[in-house]
Amino acid sequence: MNTTEQMRKAEALRKLHVGPRTLVLPNAWDAASARVLEELGYPAIATTSAGVAFALGYSDGQRISRDEMLDIVARIARAVRVPVTADMESGYGTTPAEMAETAKAIIRAGAVGLNLEDVTGDTESSQVDIALQQEKIRTIREVSASLGVSLVINARTDVYLMPIGPAATRFERTVERLRAYRAAGADCVFAPGVSDRALIEELVKAVGAPLNILVTPGCPPIPELQELGVARASIGSGVMRTTLGLVRRIGKELLETGMSTALFEGAIPFAEINELMARAASRSAETAHS
Repeated sequence: MNTTEQMRKAEALRKLHVGPRTLVLPNAWDAASARVLEELGYPAIATTSAGVAFALGYSDGQRISRDEMLDIVARIARAVRVPVTADMESGYGTTPAEMAETAKAIIRAGAVGLNLEDVTGDTESSQVDIALQQEKIRTIREVSASLGVSLVINARTDVYLMPIGPAATRFERTVERLRAYRAAGADCVFAPGVSDRALIEELVKAVGAPLNILVTPGCPPIPELQELGVARASIGSGVMRTTLGLVRRIGKELLETGMSTALFEGAIPFAEINELMARAASRSAETAHS
């Protein structure tokens, strides 16, 4: 992908965060899932780091390497025409210098945006200091812009998701972090773990920036999130895990009864998915030779 085209995609993705509709992203974990979503008309593709990690045999939480993650991101970016934003966990590094390398690698992979978390491990003690996280965000912004592709940064805090610290202070600490990340150059801010309607409404007003919500059980439906002013709604690893649930159901039924009622329900016909992927491969080859 040439720099001009990548820059165009980055700006298109950035504009999708300013309404009037909520940007809905049922995250992909491989080229096939990305193509299916693109064909349905989604204007952008987001990856799920957990889904990619699971598919490659890792548990979630930065157990996968940056190169392995970006290999899948690159395959997805080659398979679709729409902008791709990569879930890069906490950036696969702890210093601004490492963020610079991550930014360069994301652009080489063909993506135009990223999620960046503020925890680097499994416990709340791994949460990055606000000032350092701001420096990491500024580095990604400056390095990517210097390469001609200003990456769309979705800066995430896990205060509610982990959760981190006393419950009574989580709202204030979440707002403090998300405002700081926005001030450092984030295009969108992400508060996974929040599903209460009133709390989401408060966050939208308090943060003063495009807000990303993770859709989980108990979360308001997308039309309601849109009414609340949510800019972006992600499904995370939800679609991938639901797919694995179907695999388990089919396998269980085959073991128990010799047949599965779910085996062909809703399956995309072979010829259709084969054609989807053939078109993707053809486009990728054309791009490589242009």
